[in-house]
Amino acid sequence: MRGPHNIWRLIRTGATFERTGALKIILDATDTPRPLQIALRTLVWPFKWLGIKGDESRPPITRAITALGPAYIKFGQILSTRPDVVGDELSQQLQILQDKLPPFPRDVAISVIETELGCKLDDVFSEFSEPVAAASIAQVHKAVKRETGEAVAVKVLRPNIGRAFRKDVDAFYFAAWFIQRFLPSSRRLRPQDVVAHFEGVVLGELDLRLESSSAAEFYANTQGDEGFYVPKVDWALSSRSVMTLEWLEGITASNIPAISAAGHDRAKLGRIVLQMFLSHALRDGFFHADMHQGNLKIMPNGDVAALDFGIMGVLDAYTRRVYAEIIFGFIRKDYQRIAEVHFEAGYVPADQDVDEFARALRAVGEPIFGMDATQISMGRVMAYLLEVTERFGMATRTELILLQRTMVVVEGVARSLDPKINIWEVSQPVVESYIKENIGPKALMRDLGRTAIVLSRFGPKLPQIAETILMAQTRSSEPQPSRISLRQSALLVIGGGLAAGLGAAVALILS
Repeated sequence: MRGPHNIWRLIRTGATFERTGALKIILDATDTPRPLQIALRTLVWPFKWLGIKGDESRPPITRAITALGPAYIKFGQILSTRPDVVGDELSQQLQILQDKLPPFPRDVAISVIETELGCKLDDVFSEFSEPVAAASIAQVHKAVKRETGEAVAVKVLRPNIGRAFRKDVDAFYFAAWFIQRFLPSSRRLRPQDVVAHFEGVVLGELDLRLESSSAAEFYANTQGDEGFYVPKVDWALSSRSVMTLEWLEGITASNIPAISAAGHDRAKLGRIVLQMFLSHALRDGFFHADMHQGNLKIMPNGDVAALDFGIMGVLDAYTRRVYAEIIFGFIRKDYQRIAEVHFEAGYVPADQDVDEFARALRAVGEPIFGMDATQISMGRVMAYLLEVTERFGMATRTELILLQRTMVVVEGVARSLDPKINIWEVSQPVVESYIKENIGPKALMRDLGRTAIVLSRFGPKLPQIAETILMAQTRSSEPQPSRISLRQSALLVIGGGLAAGLGAAVALILS
C-alpha cells in the first residue's frame, strides 16, 4: 500500500500547503536548512495550481489542513497535543484548529443507526433532529427515546470514514518515509513514529465503543465530584458506529456573556474547572485531555459538564506521585526537593549534578513567583520545567507532555471564566490532599499491604520453589557464584512464607 500510488495524493497535499503559505511555516518550524527550503519549494511551486485554495480567513496552517479534509484535521488536532514534536509555535496554531465540517445527510445517519442497532429508528426514537454538530469523524443529533421520553445525544460515525482514513494514513506513512529519508533535520521529530501514534489514536476513535468505555469510566470516577458532571452512556443504543449519551442542556463555556447573563458565579466555575482537572489527573490517573471551551457546558444548576471523550489522558500511580511532588515543591519553593524527585524518578540521568539542577529550577521558579498572583501560570511553570530538564538530559515523556498541554488549555478556560483566579491558591488544596493520602506513613502501609497481598498469591507455590532451589544446589558439585546459596534459599522461602502470611492477614483485615 505505501508505494508510488500515493505520489499524486502527496503532490496535491504539498501544492495545498504551498498555495496557502503553510509550507514555509512548517519548514521553518522544523529548522530545515535554507538551501533545502528553497529546493523543496521550487519543486512544489509548479504544482501550486493543483492545491486547494481553502478558507482565506483562516491562518495558513489551519487553512491548509481544513481544506484537505477529515484525516488532516484529526492529524492536526493530535499534533497540537505534541509540542515536543512540532514545537510550541506550531502547536499553538494547531490548537485553534476548528473541527467543524459540513454534516452528512440525516437520512444517511438514520441508515447507519438502523444497520448498527438492528431496528427501525421510529421504534427507538420519537424524535430525531438534523445534525447539531459535525466534526471530522462523526456528527451529533438530538433525539428523544420513545419508551421513556428522555432526550439523548446520538453520535454517528461518518460513512466510509474508516476507509478514507486508511487511505490518508497510507499516504502519511509514505510522506514520513520520504521526509525522513531526504530531510535529515526532520529525523529528530521521528516522522514515522508520529504517524504510527496518529494511526493508533484514530483507530481507537473509529470504534465508538472505545469512546463509550472512556465516557463510562470517567462517569464512574466523577460521581462524587461536586459541581462537575459527565453524561451517562446508553449502552443499549451504542455500537461501533453509534454512541448514545444523555442530552445535556447548558451554555458553552466560551459564551461568557451568556454565562454572566444567566447569573452563574464565574469565579466558582473557574475553580471547578481547574480543581476537577487536577483531581482527575492525580486522584484517578484518568483525565479529559481535550478540555477546551467547546467541550465544556455550564448547566442550568451551575455544574460544569464535560463532553467528547475521544482524547483521554492516563497516568500511572507512580507518575502521579512524582507530578504531585513537583507541583507541591513549586508551591513551597522547595527547589532542592523538586530536583531530588526528578533524580529519584529517573527523569534526569544520575550522572548530572542534583545541586546544579536545583539551581536551574530556582532560575525557573523565582521570576514567575515575582509576578502578581493572578499572572502566575502553572502551565508556564511546567513548560519551563520541561525546557530545563531537557537541558539536563531528560528524555521526552509523552504522558507529561500531554498533561502539560492540557494544563495550559484548562488554565485558559479557568482564566476566561475568572481573569483574577490565583492558579496556585486554587490548586493547593487538591495537591495537598493528594499528598496527604498518597505520600507518607499512611500511604507506605497501604502500599506494603498491597504488596503483601500480591506475594501471598504465590503461597501455594512456595514448597515447589523451595524444592527446585534445593535440588539445583544438590546437583551442583562445586560452589558457583551464579547460584543461590542454601542460606539465600532458606531466606527466600521463609521470607515468602512470611509475606504470604502477612498478605493473608492484610487481606482479611481489608475485607
